[in-house]
Amino acid sequence: MSPTSILSPASTPADSIFGLSRFVLLNVAAIFGIVFTLLVYVVVRFRSRGIVDRSEPAQIYGSTQVELAWTVIPVLIVLALFLASARVIASIQDPPRPHGSLEVIVIGHQYWWEYRYPSLNIVTANELHVPVSDTAQPMPTFLTLLSADTDHSFWVPRLAGKTDLIPNHPNKTWIDPHESGIFLGQCAQYCGTQHAKMLLRIYVQPRDEFERWVREQQQGGQAAGSRGRRVFESMACINCHTISNTPASGKFGPDLTHIMSRDTIAAGAALNTRQQLRLWIKNPDAIKPGSKMPAMGLTDQEVDAVATYLETLR
Repeated sequence: MSPTSILSPASTPADSIFGLSRFVLLNVAAIFGIVFTLLVYVVVRFRSRGIVDRSEPAQIYGSTQVELAWTVIPVLIVLALFLASARVIASIQDPPRPHGSLEVIVIGHQYWWEYRYPSLNIVTANELHVPVSDTAQPMPTFLTLLSADTDHSFWVPRLAGKTDLIPNHPNKTWIDPHESGIFLGQCAQYCGTQHAKMLLRIYVQPRDEFERWVREQQQGGQAAGSRGRRVFESMACINCHTISNTPASGKFGPDLTHIMSRDTIAAGAALNTRQQLRLWIKNPDAIKPGSKMPAMGLTDQEVDAVATYLETLR
């Protein structure tokens, strides 16, 4: 499992940010060391030795050399930090787009993530799948960031810096992971009662695994009839969720066409097991208090039937 640490970058944007942070830290550490050393020297060199001298020390009314030093040196330090920051910002905000790069639209909702792959005709939720991007065959992923309601912020520390999602103001970022694995993140902008449980999971896969995932996601949903499906379609569930090849076409909640292909539910708040799925259907507040999903008042038999139906959606 990947830690949420900026100190082990696994993508070019995160590596650039880490390099800039290290450069700034070394500069301020050097400044601190020089100032602290001079301070200790002055304290030790000019400390009282028991002889009280009440005469007024020599008065110095100006020194061109000292004034030039404390003006020019800080200006040069600030200029170096400015140029280093500008270079990193430019490289992150305007990167080259090689042929074959992946485009994903990220939509922040209270309190979950929606992912749309326009060129692949895939819609999924909460778990973003992208391919590894190696130097020999780069395949970066470019993310268009939108918000469906309030301010959110997309932040996966090992892959990229924090980027805000603002209503009616499209934003963008990009990643090019150099290693496979699961990278964790978090909505980093307070967005309501369940902000803390609006988690991010990015699955970076080798090319062949990613292509297999794409093929599976492009398949249609389960069309076979069942009691659980009838219960699902008779409730307001179909107004919030989409399941392909069924009357369910809601956009307010996550697309459930391939819900069982995900490791978690409720934006990473719970593992995607039958027990947790059943609890989520029966009483969402037990997992995520204040979530937008209502308790539908289903009987235990109806909850079991719906859970069984959803378990067929792989």
